[in-house]
Amino acid sequence: MKLNRRHMLHLAGATLAGTAIPGFATAQTYPARPVRLLVGNAAGGGPDISARLMAQWLTDRLGQPFVVENRPGAGGNLATETVVNAPADGYTLLLVMLSNAVNVSLYAKLPFDFMRDIAPVASINRDALFMLVPPSFPAKTVPEFIAHAKANPGKLSLASPGPGTAPHIAGEMFKMMAGIDMVHVPYRGGGQALTDLIAGQVHVYFGGLPVSIEHIKAGRLRALAMTGATRSDAMPDVPTMKDFLPGYEASNWFGIGAPRGTPAEIITALNKEINAALADPELKSRFAALGSTPFIGSADDFRQHIASEVEKWAKVVKFAGIKA
Repeated sequence: MKLNRRHMLHLAGATLAGTAIPGFATAQTYPARPVRLLVGNAAGGGPDISARLMAQWLTDRLGQPFVVENRPGAGGNLATETVVNAPADGYTLLLVMLSNAVNVSLYAKLPFDFMRDIAPVASINRDALFMLVPPSFPAKTVPEFIAHAKANPGKLSLASPGPGTAPHIAGEMFKMMAGIDMVHVPYRGGGQALTDLIAGQVHVYFGGLPVSIEHIKAGRLRALAMTGATRSDAMPDVPTMKDFLPGYEASNWFGIGAPRGTPAEIITALNKEINAALADPELKSRFAALGSTPFIGSADDFRQHIASEVEKWAKVVKFAGIKA
């Protein structure tokens, strides 16, 4: 049978429509079952709080449970590897954070390429850290701390939840830019580090506001500075570190990632919902109470942010000689 031009165009149009249907159907039906959101940290900390706030919003909006699974270990690499190896169908997601960008240069060999194997979906929030000292510490300002450290090289201790964590690299950047020498004391978690800091067993810790604000308000800790670009609404009297060290900025940040190859329609749908969440007054106020700032943007914006953070922290890792 001979086909005229009109029939050929009709068939071509039907073929193109047929290829478009799966993607359209994916966007329309997602999610059809529960979604896992893996967090590479233990429950109760800043990453877990951010993940659970967003998971609850997505659960309420999309009609399927978004279940947070804490998978701590290897600086978040265990959770990342699980997501990398999961089906690229949108049902296994990763809470992406600063440590993922640091790990690119911190670990000599990883069973995945983070920049290649994780597709950025959406950024969620930024958390500035606070430079904390016990009340008994002689310095009451950052310049006084730097002067004290220079007068006592190698005698002060910098506590952290482990090599390459946000508190660690924020402290290492401080050492680098201030030109001081402190001994790094890694702990198994931020809770233990805070406990010893309050007891005066260590001298300084760069901690998140959600886990330290009550200690600051009760006078058990003193905040000398915060590490973000602007002062925190939750602690407006605490100056920024860049007031004393121009160019200093170190924020823990969080977002959502998915396995490489996840349909663009799913990524777009999730990005839209997450940005809607960050514009919601109630959720914004909940983040603000934790000293956190919404971080709205497209999936490509998030990709560019991650790339710039990988480059930035590689310099600090190299300078400090940090090893995993």
